[in-house]
Parts: sequence; structure tokens; C-alpha cells
Amino acid sequence: MTRVRLQKFLAEAGVASRRAGETIILEGRVIVNGEVIREMGAKIDPLHDHVTVDGRLLKARRKIYVAINKPRGCLSTRSDPEKRATVLDFLPAEWRTLYPVGRLDYESEGLLFLTNDGDFCLRLTHPRYGIHKKYVATVEGRVEDDQLNRMVQGVTHLRERLKAERIRVVDRNNTHTVVELELAEGKNREVRRLFEALGVAVTRLVRFQIGPIKLGELPQGKWRTLTETEIKSLLPRS
Repeated sequence: MTRVRLQKFLAEAGVASRRAGETIILEGRVIVNGEVIREMGAKIDPLHDHVTVDGRLLKARRKIYVAINKPRGCLSTRSDPEKRATVLDFLPAEWRTLYPVGRLDYESEGLLFLTNDGDFCLRLTHPRYGIHKKYVATVEGRVEDDQLNRMVQGVTHLRERLKAERIRVVDRNNTHTVVELELAEGKNREVRRLFEALGVAVTRLVRFQIGPIKLGELPQGKWRTLTETEIKSLLPRS
């Protein structure tokens, strides 16, 4: 197994955040293979090295990566003060400590990842890593090409600049329009706000792809674990 920095291992073992882990190391509370370690750049082998903090043996937690087809009418959060359903209600009880990677709002549906890997979560949600997301939106009325082009060029909504990378019309008539959209940033409620800026209401919104991973035939409310190949495809190459 690849050697990792000691403070990263402490964070992944659930001891403390990386910043707090650095303090623990400096205080001399971490012992690796019988030796007190105070060096910030120290690396360990999580599978073979014997690591203790304040005398407690640590073990690396198994990293879990789950894809779920989020149904409409549930939250992309770990809990809700109003006791509404969340995506964690669809997972096994032992996975209730996972956290969603980004969010889909209460009324939206589709592909959502959950994990206990903070680095994976950051890489999928921070715009600098360029993980694109694709959606199918059904909206009220007939939306013409010039309106859709405005969304690609960029619009302002609540003093924030929003834009779609690509838009393709799937179906269009006088009562509704169905389009596929691709976004690069995934700002809060971005698809709905893009249409709101045009005065158009979204009646259904489904995310069907994140990076190269597609929702496929996964039924609503069902989940599956990501394969090793899929996980690697979402992470930048070293």
C-alpha cells in the first residue's frame, strides 16, 4: 500500500482533522512502531505500521464509495431537523456515517455519490478539478434556441454569474421543453437558477452523469458501490 503522511492517516482514522492532527503530532502523542514521531513530513504504511495515539491503536478505515439514484422528495444531507427523509435512509445502517458528495435539492433526482473519503469529496466538488455534471431538465412552455444560448453565454442570478457548458434540446413543443445540460461548477441549485433567470420554471430535474460515471439503469432509491476503475476515473492522474 502507498505510504501516506501521518497527519492524513490520523484524519482518515477519525482521530482529528489534518490541522488538529498536526498539533497532536507536535505534542508527542503519536507513536509509530514504538517511536514517538514529531516530524510533520513523516509517512507511514497504514497496513503494516503500528500507530497509537495516547496509547490507543489506530487502524485505517475502509474507504467506501457509493452511487445512489436519489428520488424526488428526499434530502442530500445526513440528517434533517424536520425529520424528512434523507438519502442515508436508503443505505445499510452501518453506512449512515457516509456523507453526500455535493447535493441535489429536495425536488431533484438522479445520480449522487456518498463516501467517507474527504479527498475524494473535495476533488468532485471543487471547480478547479473540472468534474462536469450532466442533467435532463423538463421545463414549462416552449424555450427557444436564443434563450438556451443565453444560458451558455452566461446569465446573472442573485448577483452571481451562472452558465452552462453545453445544452441540447431533447424534446420541444408548446407545453414543455426537455433539454440536456452540462455544467462545470455545480453551484447551489444552478440548473434551476439558470432557468429562473429566463423566467422559466423547471418541473423535473434529473442528474444522469458525474464525470464519466452514468446513472444507467440504477432504479430510484437504489445504490451500488463504485468499482475501482470508476473511482480512479474520477480522480486526477498522478
